[in-house]
Amino acid sequence: MSNTSNSKSQIRIPIILALGISAGIWIGATFAEPDNSQNDLRAALFKMQEIMTYINRDYVDSVDSGELVEYGITKMLENLDPHSSYIPPQDAELAQSQLDGEFDGIGVEFGIIRDTIYVVAPLTGGPSEALGIQSGDQIINVDGEKVAGVGVTNRDVFDKLRGPKGSVVKVDIKRKNKPDLITYDITRDKIPQYSINATYMLDDEIGYIKVTRFAANTYEEFKQSLTDLKAKGMKKLIIDLQGNPGGYMGAAINMADELLGDRSLIVSQEGKVEQYSQKAYAFRPGLFEEGSVIVLVNEGSASASEILAGAIQDNDRGLIVGRRSFGKGLVQLPIDLSDGAELRLTIARYYTPSGRSIQKPYGSDAQAYERDWLERYEHGEFFSADSIKFNDSLKYETKKGRTVYGGGGIMPDYFVALDTTNSSAYVSRLFNSDSSREYILDFVTENKDKFATMSMNDYYEDYTVSDAMLQDLVKVGEKNKVEFDAKDFNASKEYLRILMKAHLGRQLYDDSAFYKVINDINEVYLQAVNLFDEASRIAMADDLRDE
Repeated sequence: MSNTSNSKSQIRIPIILALGISAGIWIGATFAEPDNSQNDLRAALFKMQEIMTYINRDYVDSVDSGELVEYGITKMLENLDPHSSYIPPQDAELAQSQLDGEFDGIGVEFGIIRDTIYVVAPLTGGPSEALGIQSGDQIINVDGEKVAGVGVTNRDVFDKLRGPKGSVVKVDIKRKNKPDLITYDITRDKIPQYSINATYMLDDEIGYIKVTRFAANTYEEFKQSLTDLKAKGMKKLIIDLQGNPGGYMGAAINMADELLGDRSLIVSQEGKVEQYSQKAYAFRPGLFEEGSVIVLVNEGSASASEILAGAIQDNDRGLIVGRRSFGKGLVQLPIDLSDGAELRLTIARYYTPSGRSIQKPYGSDAQAYERDWLERYEHGEFFSADSIKFNDSLKYETKKGRTVYGGGGIMPDYFVALDTTNSSAYVSRLFNSDSSREYILDFVTENKDKFATMSMNDYYEDYTVSDAMLQDLVKVGEKNKVEFDAKDFNASKEYLRILMKAHLGRQLYDDSAFYKVINDINEVYLQAVNLFDEASRIAMADDLRDE
């Protein structure tokens, strides 16, 4: 199931770390508090215990001591840095599952539309697909408990439908044109999660890989994608990291190793504790060390995405195209606590091969840090590279002498402005109301047989979302209280047509169909396709200092 650990008290693989660094994954560590801080630490802990004792004993009202401690932990970590965090026990397992390569569940992608759980798609190879559960099915009851029309949340769905492999959950489903509920006894199983959502060839030479996160299996998926594309004749590669928030650092390191040779430095990190100060180098023969490479980034590309992009840029291996990345240069280590909670503690800063930190500035105002994205937008950075001012004290050089800057994200070699000309508030309301998803689920239910013999490439090349389909979508929107806006509709009509084709393609085929279609209106992608000569020139040059 998806939506659009080790034993307790053990230190797990770092969340943006996974380090061992030069040879794979670092899987353990021990802590030793510096001697000169022991007395201060004991005094601070005693004071906290003293205050909690007084509150518990003498405060005028009854208090939940555990809740107070949880709140205190959260506020304490906010005073450290923006990325150290505490995850309560009830949320820790779900948070970790987002980075695992698999989970135990019934195997469906779901959505909540009008307070009802809809099956967006049964996941390939999962137990729900094997039993015949279909896209568009509505889940009404789970183990005899009604879940429709009762304010169910995403968290509720995870809690009710996920569970240990081999356990059974009883699900009552309402299917369109069927008068009675259909009951399924679903035996939960291991369900794979994928972080590479699209792999395809643009033409006879250019391959495309979309990476949406850096999880436990991302590196293995990346190797498979490279192998598949090379078998189809790939000589040039686009790696799309737009909107990728990061994840395991080890995945980014190993992926970079497949692209870099000659013992190239990939990333270094420095922490207060010596064991956290390490460097990662390319050490194995890579699958794609020769062909041209372009990496796509934007303001949503963070942490491990920036490690991969920084390694490519600083080693002059290829071209970075898009907009300035998020700017997260801090390394977190996940630590399982005894009660099942998780502490994600910043234990180091990382640096790109040129020596730059890409961590954007932060202070005590957490909200200001979160507003950075909005301030970039309002300042005009998304629309003009000239609005970005660099600090000369943070100037560095790539391996071949190109100038790059630290202090806040990866600045692309080729800037592409955000294109907002086709979007509109009305189109946003259609999608935010789930009207588009509802319409597509119904359309697929009624028309899937028409696409049974149509290949994904034929769909991409030949299929068009008709005006009649758009009008039907408008009607679904009106039913969901999305007031029709003729001006916005007409201005965004062709944009909406492509959006609908992309989402329909995902429902009929897979994510590759979605990205193949949506990339036709992705300006960063469209610009990148024409920049391979520049990417090759950078990689082949001996020295770029005179440019």
